[in-house]
Order: sequence, then structure tokens, then C-alpha cells
Amino acid sequence: MPFIPHTEDDVREMLAEIGVSRLDDLFDEIPASLLGARLASIPEGLNEMQISRLIRERARQDGHYLNFIGAGAYEHHIPSAVWQVATRGELYSAYTPYQAEASQGTLQLLYEYQSMMCSLTGLDVTNASLYDGASALAEAALMAVRLHKHSRRILMPASVHPAYRKVARTIAANQDIEFVEVPYCTEQGRTLPEAIAARGRTEYAALIVAQPNFFGVLEDVDALADLAHAAGAAVIACVNPISLALLKPPGKWGADGADIAVGDGQPLGIPLSGGGPYFGFMVCKQALVRQMPGRIVGRTVDLEGRPGFTLTLQAREQHIRRSKATSNICTNQGLAVTAATIYLSLLGAEGLKNVASASHANTRMLIERLTHVPGVTRRFASPVFHEAVLGLPASAGQLLAKLRARGVLGGYELSRDYPELVNSVLVCATETKTPADIEHYGQALAESLRAVA
Repeated sequence: MPFIPHTEDDVREMLAEIGVSRLDDLFDEIPASLLGARLASIPEGLNEMQISRLIRERARQDGHYLNFIGAGAYEHHIPSAVWQVATRGELYSAYTPYQAEASQGTLQLLYEYQSMMCSLTGLDVTNASLYDGASALAEAALMAVRLHKHSRRILMPASVHPAYRKVARTIAANQDIEFVEVPYCTEQGRTLPEAIAARGRTEYAALIVAQPNFFGVLEDVDALADLAHAAGAAVIACVNPISLALLKPPGKWGADGADIAVGDGQPLGIPLSGGGPYFGFMVCKQALVRQMPGRIVGRTVDLEGRPGFTLTLQAREQHIRRSKATSNICTNQGLAVTAATIYLSLLGAEGLKNVASASHANTRMLIERLTHVPGVTRRFASPVFHEAVLGLPASAGQLLAKLRARGVLGGYELSRDYPELVNSVLVCATETKTPADIEHYGQALAESLRAVA
């Protein structure tokens, strides 16, 4: 809200109307021993001018950097119209649309979102979002186990985003689901079909396939999908939505396509804002829709033939029945989904393809420029989308610190999650980077290497 509407006189009148003298009287049933003491470190309230100045000063302390980090959170250009529309009052504060007759605008927007996500992924039906990409992957694993019935084992390659793997285990492992890690090829940076075959000698419920994977490398999705289906397992695709403007959609992988596709919608108009909020998406084949968690919006007609929208297939109670529910995802990321829908509508298919193509071209330019710096090499020779792993001739941590001092966020240090990739960084370029930006990074890297030599 832009302001607090109630004056002191308003509050006094409301309290008098209900017969109490102060707000604290409304909570007099709480024992004094349970009341918290004053928060001594919290300052007195500030007026609008003071708080605006404070926030500007804090923002300046963060600095302004040329960003070449991706690793699951991507800096794309967001047209100004996206959030101008998304933060209008009728959209900004909309709650989950249980009451269809009062929520047609929100429901229609979610239906349009679902339609676009189905088109993007090549699958049949999607929900109206989950919390983020990592929790969407965990929900997909739970869904696959419910579908399989005989196995609670999930094959999860080490090339899947480390945070996604941790979240999936945190959410699903206590439900007796075993995530079996599959190593990646240290030369190619991708999951080899023979590695899947070696792990899949016993029955498993699903195989997770990231495209592109955490290293930015493109997996052999057709071979992996066919291998999993031949073993009677579901295929869970974990995808970057921007990449789908160029790459084969999950619904077309192999002979039968992926069964479930998940990912994070952050690249679709959501800014880098200190870690969120983002939103997760989940799309699946029509035959699996009854096992899909979250909200699903459907289009129908009334008795007079007029079109309308409503939540469908799942009753509200499905989400609050604890262990008996298909899912306990009770609130989606509606505002972020609103922004993503506006973003996709503004760009259209051709615009999204232009974003993906420019990101890929800039990453190729970045790789070429940085590998001309003496000692810098590509760790994996496989094709990539808009991220790549580079090997450095010195400490990655020291170099990244030197680059930061020069105003460049130079990448993600991979040894934090992959000890074998010592002195390696994951770098990313999107359509926001110019040749001058890339040249600046190359020069800063060369200078930083000389400084630590």
C-alpha cells in the first residue's frame, strides 16, 4: 500500500466504538510473561522523506556492477510496461481466486499464462505456478512416485542445479524417496546415457534431465528420455524457459516426450531482487493431470454460452488435507506470474526467440574473449546455451574478489558445490550485455590475473 489510511482520530473512534481505550486491550488475554520486550535495536518510525533517503543511501552502498553471474538467476531486460501493469491495484493485491464470480480478471490472466507455458514446453496442461523452480522439482519427484507406485527411487544427475538437488532432498527425502545421484562426464560436462544405464539396473520412478544443465551444457535429451521410458520411468525435464524459444521443447524429447517439465519463471520478467520472489512452473501430459499439485484454471461457458474461467479439477480442500492431499502447496506466486504473463505477451514468440538468440550469441562472444586471456580455458567442450564453465590459472575466489573491486561480478565459483572443479567459474551473458561490456570483463580479468600472479 502506498500509505496507511487511518489517522490517530480514526483509530480512537474505532476503539471507542468497540468499547476499548487502546489497541493493547484487544490482546489482554495474552499472559504478560509471553509478551515480548521492546525491540531496542529497532529505531523509531521515519516519515516518507526520511525513509526514501535511507533506502537510497543503502542502495548506493550495494554499488553498481557489471554482472556475468547466472547460476539460476538471470539478468534480462524487462520492458517498463511489465511492472507498470503488474503493480496496478486490481492485480497487485489479488488473492487466490476461489470465488470465480468475483475473480474473472485474475482467472483469465492465469488461463492465458497456462496457455503460453503449454505452448512453450510442448506439453498439455500446466498449473498456475508453484513457489520456485527448486520446490517445483521436488513436487515433480513426489508426483512421479505417486504415478509409478512400485519405486520410490529418483535418478538425479549431479549436473542438476545444486540448490534444486538440496531442496528436492529436503522436501521429499523424509517421505522415503531416495535420490540416486548420477555423475556427469568430467570431459563433456553432461550426463552420459551409459551412466544412466549403470544406475538404472533396478527399478526407478523417474529420471530428472536438466536442459541446459547447471554448467550451461546441453544434454542429449532424446537419448536420455528414451532410455528412461524404456526402463518404465517417467522423465522430469528441468528447463530454462528462455532457452525453449530456441531448443526442442520437453514435449518433443525422444519418441514420447518428457512426462513433466518444471523450472523457474524468474527469467520471464522477474528482476534480480535479492533472491526473490520467483515462481516455479510445472507442465505435464494430459494423462497425468490428476496428480498435478497446485492450482489449475479452466475455461468454460455459462448457461447462456458466455465464456468464463474457474479453478478446475481440484477442490480447495485438496490443498489442506495434510498427508491425504496431493499437495500442500496452498498459495501460488500470483504477482510474479502476472508479470511473466505480461512479459510473454509483450515479447511474443519472435521477441522471446530474439532474447534467447542474443543471449546465446553474447555468451559465445564472452567465451571467445575470455579464453584469449592467457591461462583461461573452457572446462567442457560441449555446446552450451548462455552459460559456460571456464578454468582459471589462479584461485577463483581471489580473482572474483579482484574483479568485484573493478566493478565486475565475474561468475559463480563452482568449487563451492563441485570440489573437483577447483579454480573454475560459471559465467553467463544475456541480451543485456554489449561488446563493450564483454571487452571490459576481458581487460579486468587480465589485470586481475596479473595482480594475483
